[in-house]
Amino acid sequence: MGDVKALPRIHGRQDRDGSKMLGIEQLDLEFSNGERRIYYRMKTRGLGSVIIVPMLDDKTVLLAREYAAGLHHYEIGLPKGRLEKGENIIEAADREMKEEIGYGANNLLELTQLSLAPGYMTHVTHVVLARDLYPEKLEGDEPEEIEVVPWPIANLQELTARDDCTEGRTIAALYIARDFIQERS
Repeated sequence: MGDVKALPRIHGRQDRDGSKMLGIEQLDLEFSNGERRIYYRMKTRGLGSVIIVPMLDDKTVLLAREYAAGLHHYEIGLPKGRLEKGENIIEAADREMKEEIGYGANNLLELTQLSLAPGYMTHVTHVVLARDLYPEKLEGDEPEEIEVVPWPIANLQELTARDDCTEGRTIAALYIARDFIQERS
């Protein structure tokens, strides 16, 4: 993989106008070859997020169909949400499942982390595999009931070919979980 490069030296940081959800940070950087550049990155306001792969059984994942404002349509994807203050990754995953699909899990395991756009965004999403599910519903912040869609995890190619399953984190997390489960079988 080659030699590890030294990280650029940060000479200064300055907050710029952002939104309620994201802040903009200006970085004054110097690279190892002496080049100086100004970079901008979006800083999430929060503790990160979780995306959960809830396995009803060894072959069936539970998906959620909910409104996606960015694309203005209903999207099928995995339950996901922000980490709340005082919560660890596993607690957040269990809470989000209960709020969105009406299930908790006795067995939760963080598989990996995904970034959305590491070139300009600080946000990280933790991928959690959930097994040994049990019904339990918590009140969430969704404006309408979310439809739960059982799907055979072996049939991901058909799922990702659909027009209503386009979110990159969902697709990546499903393939990561499927491979993890297959390796352990």
